Amino acid sequence: MSNVIWKPHPGSQRLFLTCPFWEVLFEGTRGAGKTDPMIMDFAQHVGRGYKEAWRGILFRTTYKQLADVVSRTKKWYLRIFPGARFNEADFRWTFPDGEELLLRYMAKPDDYWEYHGHEYPWIGWNELTNWPTNDCYERMKSCSRSSEPGMPRKIRSDTNPWGRGHGWVKDYFIDPAPAGVPISDSFKHPETGALITMKRVRISGDVLENKTLLAADPNYLNVLESVKDSELKKAWRYGSWDINVGAYFSDVFVERTHIIADWLPPRQWKCYRSLDWGSARPFSVGFWTISDGTQAPDGKYYPRGAIIRFREWYGAKNNEPNVGVRLNARQVARGIQSIQEEFAKEQIFIHAGPADNQIWARENDKSVADDMEAEGIYWETSNKDRVQGWNQLRYLFAPDNEEAPLIYVQRGCRHWIRTFPQLQRDERNWDDIETDDEDHCADETRYMAMFTPRRLVELKLVGL
Repeated sequence: MSNVIWKPHPGSQRLFLTCPFWEVLFEGTRGAGKTDPMIMDFAQHVGRGYKEAWRGILFRTTYKQLADVVSRTKKWYLRIFPGARFNEADFRWTFPDGEELLLRYMAKPDDYWEYHGHEYPWIGWNELTNWPTNDCYERMKSCSRSSEPGMPRKIRSDTNPWGRGHGWVKDYFIDPAPAGVPISDSFKHPETGALITMKRVRISGDVLENKTLLAADPNYLNVLESVKDSELKKAWRYGSWDINVGAYFSDVFVERTHIIADWLPPRQWKCYRSLDWGSARPFSVGFWTISDGTQAPDGKYYPRGAIIRFREWYGAKNNEPNVGVRLNARQVARGIQSIQEEFAKEQIFIHAGPADNQIWARENDKSVADDMEAEGIYWETSNKDRVQGWNQLRYLFAPDNEEAPLIYVQRGCRHWIRTFPQLQRDERNWDDIETDDEDHCADETRYMAMFTPRRLVELKLVGL
Protein backbone atom coordinates (compact mmCIF):
# COMPACT_ATOMS: atom_id res chain seq x y z
CA MET A 1 0.00 0.00 0.00
CA SER A 2 1.47 3.34 -1.00
CA ASN A 3 2.07 6.01 1.62
CA VAL A 4 0.00 8.95 0.30
CA ILE A 5 1.05 12.14 2.09
CA TRP A 6 -1.19 14.57 0.21
CA LYS A 7 -3.75 14.24 -2.56
CA PRO A 8 -6.15 16.74 -4.13
CA HIS A 9 -9.84 16.74 -3.38
CA PRO A 10 -12.00 15.67 -6.34
CA GLY A 11 -13.26 18.63 -8.29
CA SER A 12 -11.52 21.99 -8.49
CA GLN A 13 -8.24 21.00 -6.80
CA ARG A 14 -7.74 18.07 -9.17
CA LEU A 15 -8.70 20.17 -12.19
CA PHE A 16 -6.19 22.84 -11.21
CA LEU A 17 -3.35 20.34 -10.90
CA THR A 18 -4.09 18.66 -14.23
CA CYS A 19 -4.88 21.72 -16.36
CA PRO A 20 -2.52 21.92 -19.37
CA PHE A 21 -2.90 25.63 -20.17
CA TRP A 22 -0.22 28.28 -19.69
CA GLU A 23 -2.24 30.54 -17.36
CA VAL A 24 -4.64 29.15 -14.77
CA LEU A 25 -6.47 31.00 -12.02
CA PHE A 26 -7.91 29.07 -9.06
CA GLU A 27 -10.70 31.28 -7.68
CA GLY A 28 -13.81 30.86 -5.59
CA THR A 29 -15.07 30.98 -2.02
CA ARG A 30 -13.07 31.26 1.16
CA GLY A 31 -12.00 27.87 2.47
CA ALA A 32 -11.98 26.15 -0.93
CA GLY A 33 -8.39 25.05 -0.34
CA LYS A 34 -6.37 26.98 -2.91
CA THR A 35 -2.90 27.35 -1.36
CA ASP A 36 -2.06 23.65 -1.14
CA PRO A 37 -2.82 22.94 -4.83
CA MET A 38 -0.74 26.00 -5.72
CA ILE A 39 2.41 24.72 -4.01
CA MET A 40 1.71 21.17 -5.16
CA ASP A 41 1.46 22.30 -8.77
CA PHE A 42 5.14 23.19 -8.64
CA ALA A 43 6.00 20.10 -6.58
CA GLN A 44 4.45 17.63 -9.04
CA HIS A 45 7.32 18.33 -11.47
CA VAL A 46 10.08 17.89 -8.86
CA GLY A 47 12.11 14.70 -9.29
CA ARG A 48 10.99 14.24 -12.91
CA GLY A 49 14.45 14.65 -14.40
CA TYR A 50 14.40 18.40 -15.03
CA LYS A 51 16.89 18.97 -12.18
CA GLU A 52 18.23 22.56 -11.90
CA ALA A 53 16.22 23.66 -14.93
CA TRP A 54 12.95 23.32 -12.99
CA ARG A 55 12.80 26.66 -11.20
CA GLY A 56 9.79 28.41 -9.77
CA ILE A 57 8.96 31.66 -8.07
CA LEU A 58 5.87 32.40 -5.98
CA PHE A 59 4.86 35.98 -5.18
CA ARG A 60 2.98 37.88 -2.50
CA THR A 61 2.95 41.69 -2.19
CA THR A 62 5.01 41.59 1.06
CA TYR A 63 7.33 39.10 2.75
CA LYS A 64 5.07 39.15 5.80
CA GLN A 65 2.22 37.77 3.68
CA LEU A 66 4.40 34.80 2.73
CA ALA A 67 4.19 33.40 6.27
CA ASP A 68 1.26 31.09 5.49
CA VAL A 69 2.89 29.86 2.27
CA VAL A 70 6.12 29.11 4.16
CA SER A 71 4.14 27.21 6.78
CA ARG A 72 2.25 25.14 4.18
CA THR A 73 5.37 24.28 2.20
CA LYS A 74 7.19 23.17 5.36
CA LYS A 75 4.23 20.99 6.34
CA TRP A 76 4.27 19.08 3.04
CA TYR A 77 7.63 19.42 1.28
CA LEU A 78 9.74 18.08 4.14
CA ARG A 79 7.60 14.93 4.26
CA ILE A 80 7.26 14.40 0.50
CA PHE A 81 10.88 15.19 -0.41
CA PRO A 82 13.37 13.93 2.20
CA GLY A 83 16.49 15.99 1.74
CA ALA A 84 14.62 19.16 0.67
CA ARG A 85 15.96 22.27 2.40
CA PHE A 86 14.45 25.68 3.11
CA ASN A 87 16.81 28.66 3.42
CA GLU A 88 15.22 30.90 6.07
CA ALA A 89 17.36 33.89 5.12
CA ASP A 90 16.68 33.65 1.39
CA PHE A 91 13.16 32.16 1.39
CA ARG A 92 14.34 29.49 -1.04
CA TRP A 93 13.45 25.82 -1.31
CA THR A 94 16.14 23.53 -2.77
CA PHE A 95 15.24 19.95 -3.64
CA PRO A 96 17.52 16.90 -3.78
CA ASP A 97 17.86 16.90 -7.58
CA GLY A 98 18.60 20.65 -7.71
CA GLU A 99 15.12 22.07 -8.37
CA GLU A 100 14.41 25.43 -6.72
CA LEU A 101 11.32 27.33 -5.59
CA LEU A 102 11.79 30.96 -4.56
CA LEU A 103 9.24 32.70 -2.32
CA ARG A 104 9.37 36.40 -3.07
CA TYR A 105 7.50 39.68 -2.76
CA MET A 106 6.59 42.08 -5.55
CA ALA A 107 4.89 45.25 -4.38
CA LYS A 108 5.19 47.50 -7.43
CA PRO A 109 5.96 47.17 -11.15
CA ASP A 110 9.56 48.36 -10.77
CA ASP A 111 10.26 45.34 -8.55
CA TYR A 112 10.20 43.35 -11.78
CA TRP A 113 13.74 44.51 -12.52
CA GLU A 114 15.00 42.25 -9.74
CA TYR A 115 14.00 39.33 -12.01
CA HIS A 116 14.53 40.74 -15.49
CA GLY A 117 16.35 38.18 -17.63
CA HIS A 118 15.68 35.29 -15.24
CA GLU A 119 14.12 32.01 -16.33
CA TYR A 120 11.21 30.65 -14.32
CA PRO A 121 9.25 27.90 -16.05
CA TRP A 122 6.80 28.07 -13.11
CA ILE A 123 5.46 31.40 -11.77
CA GLY A 124 2.88 31.60 -9.00
CA TRP A 125 0.75 34.46 -7.69
CA ASN A 126 -0.83 33.91 -4.28
CA GLU A 127 -3.97 36.06 -3.76
CA LEU A 128 -3.82 37.71 -7.18
CA THR A 129 -6.34 40.47 -6.39
CA ASN A 130 -3.85 41.95 -3.89
CA TRP A 131 -2.07 43.57 -6.85
CA PRO A 132 -4.00 46.75 -7.78
CA THR A 133 -3.11 46.56 -11.49
CA ASN A 134 -1.95 43.89 -13.92
CA ASP A 135 1.50 45.51 -14.33
CA CYS A 136 3.48 43.05 -12.19
CA TYR A 137 1.66 40.04 -13.61
CA GLU A 138 2.20 41.11 -17.22
CA ARG A 139 5.87 42.01 -16.77
CA MET A 140 6.74 38.65 -15.24
CA LYS A 141 5.32 36.83 -18.25
CA SER A 142 8.61 37.57 -19.99
CA CYS A 143 10.34 35.36 -17.38
CA SER A 144 8.02 32.39 -18.06
CA ARG A 145 10.58 30.52 -20.10
CA SER A 146 13.30 27.88 -20.07
CA SER A 147 16.32 27.02 -22.20
CA GLU A 148 15.66 23.33 -21.53
CA PRO A 149 13.65 21.64 -24.34
CA GLY A 150 10.38 20.05 -23.29
CA MET A 151 10.13 21.96 -20.03
CA PRO A 152 6.57 22.75 -18.84
CA ARG A 153 5.73 26.46 -18.75
CA LYS A 154 3.13 27.49 -16.19
CA ILE A 155 1.71 30.64 -14.65
CA ARG A 156 -0.54 29.74 -11.71
CA SER A 157 -2.61 32.07 -9.55
CA ASP A 158 -5.18 31.84 -6.79
CA THR A 159 -7.53 34.37 -5.22
CA ASN A 160 -10.89 35.17 -3.71
CA PRO A 161 -13.08 37.73 -5.53
CA TRP A 162 -12.08 40.64 -3.35
CA GLY A 163 -9.24 43.15 -3.17
CA ARG A 164 -7.75 46.17 -4.88
CA GLY A 165 -7.12 44.22 -8.07
CA HIS A 166 -10.66 42.86 -8.30
CA GLY A 167 -11.37 44.85 -11.47
CA TRP A 168 -8.46 43.78 -13.65
CA VAL A 169 -8.60 40.12 -12.54
CA LYS A 170 -12.33 40.04 -13.29
CA ASP A 171 -11.73 41.60 -16.70
CA TYR A 172 -8.91 39.18 -17.62
CA PHE A 173 -10.08 35.87 -16.18
CA ILE A 174 -13.74 36.08 -15.17
CA ASP A 175 -15.77 38.08 -17.69
CA PRO A 176 -14.48 36.56 -20.96
CA ALA A 177 -15.73 33.01 -20.26
CA PRO A 178 -17.40 30.79 -17.65
CA ALA A 179 -15.29 28.75 -15.23
CA GLY A 180 -13.58 25.85 -17.00
CA VAL A 181 -13.95 27.34 -20.49
CA PRO A 182 -10.60 28.33 -22.06
CA ILE A 183 -9.93 31.88 -23.21
CA SER A 184 -7.69 32.03 -26.29
CA ASP A 185 -5.35 34.75 -27.53
CA SER A 186 -3.87 34.25 -30.99
CA PHE A 187 -1.01 36.00 -32.76
CA LYS A 188 1.34 35.40 -35.67
CA HIS A 189 4.92 34.29 -35.11
CA PRO A 190 7.09 37.31 -36.08
CA GLU A 191 9.43 35.19 -38.24
CA THR A 192 7.45 32.22 -39.56
CA GLY A 193 4.01 33.84 -39.67
CA ALA A 194 2.53 30.73 -38.07
CA LEU A 195 -0.56 31.28 -35.92
CA ILE A 196 0.17 30.75 -32.24
CA THR A 197 -2.61 30.38 -29.67
CA MET A 198 -2.10 30.89 -25.94
CA LYS A 199 -4.83 29.77 -23.55
CA ARG A 200 -5.86 30.75 -20.06
CA VAL A 201 -8.69 29.51 -17.87
CA ARG A 202 -10.20 29.95 -14.44
CA ILE A 203 -11.18 27.10 -12.18
CA SER A 204 -13.77 27.83 -9.52
CA GLY A 205 -13.62 26.16 -6.11
CA ASP A 206 -16.16 25.97 -3.29
CA VAL A 207 -15.71 25.46 0.42
CA LEU A 208 -18.11 22.51 0.22
CA GLU A 209 -15.41 20.62 -1.75
CA ASN A 210 -12.92 20.97 1.08
CA LYS A 211 -13.89 17.93 3.15
CA THR A 212 -10.68 18.17 5.18
CA LEU A 213 -11.51 21.66 6.45
CA LEU A 214 -15.17 20.92 7.11
CA ALA A 215 -14.30 17.78 9.06
CA ALA A 216 -11.78 19.65 11.20
CA ASP A 217 -13.94 22.77 11.63
CA PRO A 218 -17.65 21.96 11.11
CA ASN A 219 -18.57 25.51 12.20
CA TYR A 220 -16.66 27.21 9.38
CA LEU A 221 -19.69 27.32 7.08
CA ASN A 222 -21.64 29.09 9.82
CA VAL A 223 -18.81 31.61 10.11
CA LEU A 224 -19.11 32.48 6.42
CA GLU A 225 -22.90 32.57 6.53
CA SER A 226 -22.82 34.95 9.51
CA VAL A 227 -20.83 37.68 7.73
CA LYS A 228 -22.91 40.86 8.13
CA ASP A 229 -21.65 42.79 5.11
CA SER A 230 -23.79 41.49 2.23
CA GLU A 231 -21.15 42.21 -0.42
CA LEU A 232 -18.42 40.55 1.59
CA LYS A 233 -20.64 37.55 2.17
CA LYS A 234 -21.30 37.21 -1.57
CA ALA A 235 -17.54 37.18 -2.17
CA TRP A 236 -16.39 34.93 0.67
CA ARG A 237 -19.24 32.45 0.95
CA TYR A 238 -20.48 32.28 -2.64
CA GLY A 239 -17.43 33.36 -4.68
CA SER A 240 -19.35 36.08 -6.50
CA TRP A 241 -17.35 38.55 -8.61
CA ASP A 242 -20.34 40.90 -8.99
CA ILE A 243 -19.47 42.86 -5.88
CA ASN A 244 -18.25 46.28 -4.80
CA VAL A 245 -16.56 45.35 -1.54
CA GLY A 246 -14.55 48.25 -0.16
CA ALA A 247 -15.26 50.45 -3.17
CA TYR A 248 -15.35 54.23 -2.74
CA PHE A 249 -18.82 54.62 -4.27
CA SER A 250 -20.33 51.30 -3.10
CA ASP A 251 -22.82 53.05 -0.79
CA VAL A 252 -24.19 55.42 -3.46
CA PHE A 253 -23.74 53.64 -6.82
CA VAL A 254 -26.49 51.16 -7.68
CA GLU A 255 -26.10 49.45 -11.05
CA ARG A 256 -29.81 48.83 -11.66
CA THR A 257 -30.47 52.55 -11.03
CA HIS A 258 -27.52 54.34 -12.58
CA ILE A 259 -26.78 52.08 -15.59
CA ILE A 260 -29.36 52.65 -18.32
CA ALA A 261 -30.10 51.48 -21.86
CA ASP A 262 -28.27 52.92 -24.87
CA TRP A 263 -29.90 55.75 -26.82
CA LEU A 264 -28.84 58.92 -28.62
CA PRO A 265 -29.62 62.28 -26.99
CA PRO A 266 -32.55 64.35 -28.24
CA ARG A 267 -31.32 67.08 -30.56
CA GLN A 268 -32.24 69.91 -28.19
CA TRP A 269 -30.20 68.49 -25.26
CA LYS A 270 -26.74 70.02 -24.80
CA CYS A 271 -23.79 67.64 -25.24
CA TYR A 272 -20.19 67.93 -24.00
CA ARG A 273 -17.06 65.82 -23.89
CA SER A 274 -14.50 65.30 -21.13
CA LEU A 275 -10.91 64.02 -21.30
CA ASP A 276 -8.37 62.33 -19.09
CA TRP A 277 -5.17 62.29 -21.10
CA GLY A 278 -2.83 59.32 -21.35
CA SER A 279 -0.38 57.71 -23.73
CA ALA A 280 1.52 54.98 -21.89
CA ARG A 281 -1.60 54.77 -19.72
CA PRO A 282 -5.07 54.83 -21.34
CA PHE A 283 -6.73 58.09 -22.29
CA SER A 284 -10.45 58.34 -21.64
CA VAL A 285 -12.92 60.50 -23.56
CA GLY A 286 -16.47 60.69 -22.24
CA PHE A 287 -19.40 62.06 -24.22
CA TRP A 288 -22.16 63.51 -22.04
CA THR A 289 -25.59 64.95 -22.54
CA ILE A 290 -27.57 67.07 -20.09
CA SER A 291 -31.25 66.42 -19.56
CA ASP A 292 -33.55 69.41 -20.01
CA GLY A 293 -36.33 67.56 -18.20
CA THR A 294 -38.21 66.46 -21.31
CA GLN A 295 -38.85 62.82 -22.18
CA ALA A 296 -35.77 60.82 -23.19
CA PRO A 297 -35.79 58.33 -26.11
CA ASP A 298 -36.17 55.43 -23.64
CA GLY A 299 -39.48 56.91 -22.48
CA LYS A 300 -38.15 58.05 -19.12
CA TYR A 301 -37.94 61.53 -17.63
CA TYR A 302 -34.52 62.30 -16.19
CA PRO A 303 -34.20 65.28 -13.81
CA ARG A 304 -33.40 68.60 -15.43
CA GLY A 305 -29.64 69.09 -15.20
CA ALA A 306 -28.82 65.36 -14.89
CA ILE A 307 -25.67 64.35 -16.78
CA ILE A 308 -25.81 61.19 -18.87
CA ARG A 309 -22.78 59.42 -20.32
CA PHE A 310 -23.87 58.09 -23.72
CA ARG A 311 -20.56 57.28 -25.43
CA GLU A 312 -16.89 56.78 -24.56
CA TRP A 313 -13.58 56.24 -26.28
CA TYR A 314 -11.03 54.46 -24.12
CA GLY A 315 -7.45 54.17 -25.31
CA ALA A 316 -6.38 50.82 -23.83
CA LYS A 317 -4.69 47.87 -25.53
CA ASN A 318 -6.72 44.70 -25.92
CA ASN A 319 -6.53 42.47 -22.83
CA GLU A 320 -4.29 45.04 -21.14
CA PRO A 321 -6.86 47.37 -19.55
CA ASN A 322 -4.43 49.76 -17.86
CA VAL A 323 -1.94 49.96 -20.73
CA GLY A 324 -2.32 52.77 -23.24
CA VAL A 325 -2.32 52.50 -27.01
CA ARG A 326 0.28 55.30 -27.25
CA LEU A 327 -1.57 57.44 -29.77
CA ASN A 328 -0.26 60.97 -29.98
CA ALA A 329 -2.42 64.02 -29.33
CA ARG A 330 -3.16 64.70 -33.01
CA GLN A 331 -4.26 61.10 -33.56
CA VAL A 332 -6.59 61.25 -30.58
CA ALA A 333 -7.99 64.58 -31.75
CA ARG A 334 -8.69 63.18 -35.22
CA GLY A 335 -10.42 60.20 -33.62
CA ILE A 336 -12.64 62.53 -31.60
CA GLN A 337 -13.44 64.51 -34.73
CA SER A 338 -14.47 61.33 -36.50
CA ILE A 339 -16.84 60.38 -33.66
CA GLN A 340 -18.30 63.88 -33.59
CA GLU A 341 -18.88 63.84 -37.34
CA GLU A 342 -20.97 60.68 -36.94
CA PHE A 343 -23.03 62.38 -34.25
CA ALA A 344 -23.44 65.49 -36.43
CA LYS A 345 -25.22 63.36 -39.04
CA GLU A 346 -27.94 62.90 -36.39
CA GLN A 347 -27.95 66.63 -35.60
CA ILE A 348 -26.14 65.98 -32.32
CA PHE A 349 -23.35 68.49 -31.75
CA ILE A 350 -20.62 68.06 -29.12
CA HIS A 351 -19.31 71.11 -27.26
CA ALA A 352 -15.89 71.55 -25.66
CA GLY A 353 -15.87 70.22 -22.12
CA PRO A 354 -13.35 69.81 -19.30
CA ALA A 355 -9.99 68.10 -19.71
CA ASP A 356 -7.08 67.03 -17.56
CA ASN A 357 -5.18 70.28 -16.95
CA GLN A 358 -1.90 68.51 -17.73
CA ILE A 359 -2.69 68.81 -21.44
CA TRP A 360 -1.68 72.50 -21.21
CA ALA A 361 1.76 71.68 -19.76
CA ARG A 362 4.36 72.90 -22.22
CA GLU A 363 7.42 70.98 -23.34
CA ASN A 364 9.66 72.47 -26.02
CA ASP A 365 7.07 75.25 -26.35
CA LYS A 366 4.34 72.73 -27.32
CA SER A 367 1.54 71.06 -25.41
CA VAL A 368 -1.00 68.29 -25.94
CA ALA A 369 -3.68 70.99 -26.05
CA ASP A 370 -1.79 72.82 -28.86
CA ASP A 371 -1.67 69.66 -30.97
CA MET A 372 -5.36 68.96 -30.42
CA GLU A 373 -6.32 72.53 -31.26
CA ALA A 374 -4.40 72.17 -34.51
CA GLU A 375 -6.91 69.44 -35.38
CA GLY A 376 -9.89 71.56 -34.32
CA ILE A 377 -10.47 69.99 -30.89
CA TYR A 378 -10.63 72.47 -28.02
CA TRP A 379 -11.05 71.91 -24.29
CA GLU A 380 -12.04 73.78 -21.13
CA THR A 381 -9.96 73.64 -17.96
CA SER A 382 -11.09 71.33 -15.17
CA ASN A 383 -11.49 71.81 -11.44
CA LYS A 384 -8.39 70.32 -9.77
CA ASP A 385 -9.92 69.69 -6.34
CA ARG A 386 -10.00 65.88 -6.19
CA VAL A 387 -11.78 65.48 -2.86
CA GLN A 388 -14.43 68.09 -3.72
CA GLY A 389 -14.92 66.41 -7.10
CA TRP A 390 -15.48 62.98 -5.54
CA ASN A 391 -17.88 64.52 -3.03
CA GLN A 392 -19.81 66.16 -5.86
CA LEU A 393 -20.05 62.83 -7.65
CA ARG A 394 -21.34 61.15 -4.51
CA TYR A 395 -24.06 63.80 -4.34
CA LEU A 396 -25.00 63.32 -8.00
CA PHE A 397 -25.36 59.57 -7.46
CA ALA A 398 -27.49 60.04 -4.35
CA PRO A 399 -28.94 63.56 -3.92
CA ASP A 400 -30.40 64.67 -0.61
CA ASN A 401 -34.02 63.96 0.34
CA GLU A 402 -34.09 60.78 -1.78
CA GLU A 403 -34.38 62.74 -5.02
CA ALA A 404 -33.73 61.02 -8.36
CA PRO A 405 -30.00 60.67 -9.24
CA LEU A 406 -28.36 63.39 -11.30
CA ILE A 407 -25.89 61.13 -13.12
CA TYR A 408 -26.45 58.09 -15.37
CA VAL A 409 -24.26 55.93 -17.60
CA GLN A 410 -25.43 54.04 -20.66
CA ARG A 411 -24.68 50.34 -20.84
CA GLY A 412 -22.48 50.68 -23.91
CA CYS A 413 -19.86 52.56 -21.87
CA ARG A 414 -18.24 49.29 -20.87
CA HIS A 415 -14.90 50.65 -19.66
CA TRP A 416 -16.65 53.03 -17.27
CA ILE A 417 -18.78 50.14 -16.01
CA ARG A 418 -15.71 47.92 -15.72
CA THR A 419 -13.52 50.34 -13.78
CA PHE A 420 -15.59 52.95 -11.94
CA PRO A 421 -17.58 50.79 -9.48
CA GLN A 422 -14.40 49.02 -8.30
CA LEU A 423 -12.41 52.13 -7.32
CA GLN A 424 -10.93 51.79 -3.84
CA ARG A 425 -10.35 54.39 -1.14
CA ASP A 426 -6.84 55.70 -0.61
CA GLU A 427 -5.72 54.15 2.68
CA ARG A 428 -3.65 57.28 3.41
CA ASN A 429 -6.51 59.68 2.67
CA TRP A 430 -9.95 58.17 3.19
CA ASP A 431 -11.60 61.04 1.26
CA ASP A 432 -9.65 60.32 -1.92
CA ILE A 433 -9.38 57.42 -4.36
CA GLU A 434 -6.38 55.12 -4.64
CA THR A 435 -4.34 56.62 -7.48
CA ASP A 436 -2.86 53.24 -8.47
CA ASP A 437 -6.32 52.06 -9.53
CA GLU A 438 -7.46 52.26 -13.15
CA ASP A 439 -9.10 55.64 -12.61
CA HIS A 440 -9.06 57.26 -16.05
CA CYS A 441 -12.83 57.09 -16.66
CA ALA A 442 -13.39 58.24 -13.11
CA ASP A 443 -11.15 61.27 -13.46
CA GLU A 444 -12.88 62.63 -16.55
CA THR A 445 -16.24 61.87 -14.92
CA ARG A 446 -15.10 63.97 -11.96
CA TYR A 447 -14.12 66.80 -14.30
CA MET A 448 -17.58 66.67 -15.85
CA ALA A 449 -19.30 66.66 -12.47
CA MET A 450 -17.51 69.91 -11.57
CA PHE A 451 -17.92 71.53 -14.98
CA THR A 452 -19.64 74.93 -14.70
CA PRO A 453 -21.43 75.17 -18.10
CA ARG A 454 -23.49 72.06 -17.38
CA ARG A 455 -25.36 73.78 -14.54
CA LEU A 456 -28.69 74.40 -16.22
CA VAL A 457 -30.20 74.28 -12.73
CA GLU A 458 -28.55 75.29 -9.49
CA LEU A 459 -27.11 72.14 -7.95
CA LYS A 460 -25.85 71.86 -4.44
CA LEU A 461 -22.08 71.45 -4.06
CA VAL A 462 -21.41 69.06 -1.22
CA GLY A 463 -19.41 70.60 1.58
CA LEU A 464 -19.98 74.22 0.57
